[in-house]
Amino acid sequence: MTSMWDERYGRDGYAFGKEPNDFLRASSAQIPMGKVLCLADGEGRNGAYLAGLGYRVTSVDQSAVGLEKAARLAAECGVTIETVVADLADFVVAENRWEGIVSIFCHLPPSIRTALNAKVVRGLKKGGVFVLESYRPAQLKYGTGGPPVAELMVTAAELKVELAALDLVLCAELDREVVEGAFHTGMAAVVQVIGVKQ
Repeated sequence: MTSMWDERYGRDGYAFGKEPNDFLRASSAQIPMGKVLCLADGEGRNGAYLAGLGYRVTSVDQSAVGLEKAARLAAECGVTIETVVADLADFVVAENRWEGIVSIFCHLPPSIRTALNAKVVRGLKKGGVFVLESYRPAQLKYGTGGPPVAELMVTAAELKVELAALDLVLCAELDREVVEGAFHTGMAAVVQVIGVKQ
């Protein structure tokens, strides 16, 4: 069965562009050098960027089509990334292994998200950093990207509970201009997190 993501990533060009997410670009220096896990990395714009900075990147996505393009993009950038095709509902995050875990516009049902965030906390090494940007329910009024239902989005209040074991250096809701390919362009309601494992 072809998923919506295989279909989207099977088209010409890169659905969300080749440039990394702005928030990730701005906060990547806070991630200690080492292994970084990119969740729902799609066509690899964020993974390839981090690999270019010298991180050892593993990009996970449910779409093999997206990850094939991710590997091509990394090669184009002169780097390599490890790609893993997996459903995040049952993906095993290796414990105490990652210097960084990155979740950019990874929208999941609440039960899956909560379980995944618990795995993220366990997966980080001491001093490891979690970087997240997601749409929050207020995004529905903008309609400039993201899922069509509020249930798949998340608020800062929810993330503060789910990530309580991390030191949240940043956990903020804001509206900002997002320009990321054909599917994320325009004013957007987002939540941003930088969390450190103590």
